[in-house]
Amino acid sequence: MVLRPSPRPLAASPTLPDQRAWVEINLAALRQNVVQLKGWLAPKTQLMAVVKADAYGHGVAAIAPAALAAGADRLAVATTQEGIELRHLGITAPILVLGAVNQLEEINQLAALDLQPTLCTAQQALIFSETLSQRQQLSHQPQSLAVQLNIDTGMSRLGTDWRSALEFVQFVAQLPHLQITGVYSHFATADEVDPSFMQVQHERFCQVIAQLRAANLCPPLLHIANSAATLSDRALHYDQVRVGLALYGLSPAPHLRDRLPLEPILQVRARITQVKQIASGTGVSYGHKFVSDRPVTVAVVGIGYADGVPRLLTHKLKVLLRSQPVAQIGAITMDQLMIDVSHLDNVQPGEVVTLLGRDGNHTIGADDWAAAIGSISWEILCGFKRRLPRVYRE
Repeated sequence: MVLRPSPRPLAASPTLPDQRAWVEINLAALRQNVVQLKGWLAPKTQLMAVVKADAYGHGVAAIAPAALAAGADRLAVATTQEGIELRHLGITAPILVLGAVNQLEEINQLAALDLQPTLCTAQQALIFSETLSQRQQLSHQPQSLAVQLNIDTGMSRLGTDWRSALEFVQFVAQLPHLQITGVYSHFATADEVDPSFMQVQHERFCQVIAQLRAANLCPPLLHIANSAATLSDRALHYDQVRVGLALYGLSPAPHLRDRLPLEPILQVRARITQVKQIASGTGVSYGHKFVSDRPVTVAVVGIGYADGVPRLLTHKLKVLLRSQPVAQIGAITMDQLMIDVSHLDNVQPGEVVTLLGRDGNHTIGADDWAAAIGSISWEILCGFKRRLPRVYRE
């Protein structure tokens, strides 16, 4: 794992929580990221903050209000339950549910809480319309639900094939109780250096838009850009962009890293719980995958794979202690991991280790972990479990 110099000196540390391990979230950095993104967008383009998966593991109860207060116009989640949680938090901003919904109970919840569902097929749209008709009959109140339509231009996931998009929109437009407020698609390769297929998808989306305009069916919101596309090309911004990873300060691809001065808002820290000396030839942790070739000072750190530190990082992980890089040794276990602190003097239980974030002149990022294990930074961020307290800093 390669350690990178910090972009700026570490500020004086605030009071640390009395926990074995925790996640720190910098809300000031989040707000600044929103400001940077808003300034980057094409004129009149809205910013949709993607806060699915508990705001990518950052804690949606704090992230969503902070993002909206900083200038985000809308929110996006993956599931109905995530949208319900936001409404229960008192959030009134428009919320798009990106995942497909087919269950009657969920449709009723969407309607009751004014959450915007994504419709992917004509059959799904018909179920929505019929369910809303039943709600109207039972309540004797008019029923109308804003919906957005997903057009598959090459992701081959959710959505109606782009070649059938006009017929799909025409079908939904004539159904009672449904108001089409948006049509969108999703890029499959926006984070790659070669833009060829992204351009193919964009051309298909443009053809769909032209057909909708010719039929006088174009909705108020057109969108296709995720974080990578948002940073790549302003021509892809349309009426809004859906920004997830960049909101949290990470670049979706190395070649886009310098587009905006975004700052990661998450840091992971844990305390040393025990320090011991082991002799040469001593095995450490399960399977004795590490056997010392010299006397070693081992520090046990109170965090493990059940907290979100991938076991695949065994012997690849470096952490920061006293602003210095320290190697992890032995298999990472469910609740603990071990580090070699032989080069440091008088290390004591209670000292704080930085697993992700800045300490002195060094920074370790989620993308460093991802590169070490062949994963992606999205997965790393979403992996930190709720048993790690979130500590919010200003």
